[in-house]
Amino acid sequence: MALKYQTTLALLLLLVIMRFHGNVAAENAKLAASFIFGDSLADAGNNNYLSTLSKANVPPNGIDFKASGGNPTGRFTNGRTIGDIVGEELGQANYAVPYLAPNTTGKTILNGVNYASGGGGILNATGSLFTNRLGMDIQIDYFNITRKQIKKLLGESEARDYVMKKSLFSIIVGSNDFLNNYLLPFVSTGVRVSQNPDAFVDDMINHFRIQLYRLYQLDARKFVISNVGPIGCIPYQRILNELDDEDCVDLANNLATQYNTRLKDLVDELNGNLPGATFVLANVYDLVSELIVNYKKYGFTTASRGCCGIGSGGQVAGIIPCVPTSSLCSDREKHVFWDQYHPSEASNLILAKQLINGDKRFISPINLRQLMDL
Repeated sequence: MALKYQTTLALLLLLVIMRFHGNVAAENAKLAASFIFGDSLADAGNNNYLSTLSKANVPPNGIDFKASGGNPTGRFTNGRTIGDIVGEELGQANYAVPYLAPNTTGKTILNGVNYASGGGGILNATGSLFTNRLGMDIQIDYFNITRKQIKKLLGESEARDYVMKKSLFSIIVGSNDFLNNYLLPFVSTGVRVSQNPDAFVDDMINHFRIQLYRLYQLDARKFVISNVGPIGCIPYQRILNELDDEDCVDLANNLATQYNTRLKDLVDELNGNLPGATFVLANVYDLVSELIVNYKKYGFTTASRGCCGIGSGGQVAGIIPCVPTSSLCSDREKHVFWDQYHPSEASNLILAKQLINGDKRFISPINLRQLMDL
């Protein structure tokens, strides 16, 4: 009887130990902090604190963002951004806070920080028409400050481990370098005369390489980098160029494709040259193209018009960002685009889940869940 009791007790103890270690492993695999860089596709409110023409801190922006009770936060969509959803799905405790927000202090930064800025780009000249925005160089300067703050909070050894192993660096940038720089009427005339597309893309890639090296030197190791989406197919381009719903602007899409080819080469180069780092490429171009072409398959009713701003007064009004005076559709979950530039939360949810669990068509060489398990 005593032997049987001891055997049962030993088995129970073994099960408890196995369960404990399993829970520890699950906790260790969770995303501790998300550091987000880029433009309005990822901005969580930094532009609220800038004197800029690029803002989303007015309704109906954020109308479906549960964390704010439907109030605008500075996100350029009706709900969550891709970065918000990725963090949630990977176990991040709270959303990454905007760097410029006054409450982004102390232990709050250990959940991650969002540096993205509407109008920002890889090149410093990008987005100048908005008067103020945070370009990638400035965003990385700000992360350098955050990195020092993490060291003070955790000590150098733990801080390095936290940033290297438990943090994800998400970068969604590049679209503005075309839309609000190279392709912008009048503003870009001088650039387009002095630089052909090859030279302009070279300039972008060379700047981006330096920026990613800087992040690596600051201990970033797990990267997801988005390529540029089919910018010739967004409602803004269709309205501006008076195109039919099925048509896209070839020049814009060709530039995006040219940049994306070079970006893939850059990601391969960095994976080969930077020990301990893993750079994952998010194929947003094909992901968004899939949604636009096959929108009905995903439960959408339109991929050619934004929900906010439709029927709001002709061509000029149709390219104005979402503001309180814009018209608003009644079926927000049925629109691929929230406004003339940005995806809806329904689209962001589809895109984010493909990046987290998808295959190499859309995320390579591994998906984000696999990246966080490294």
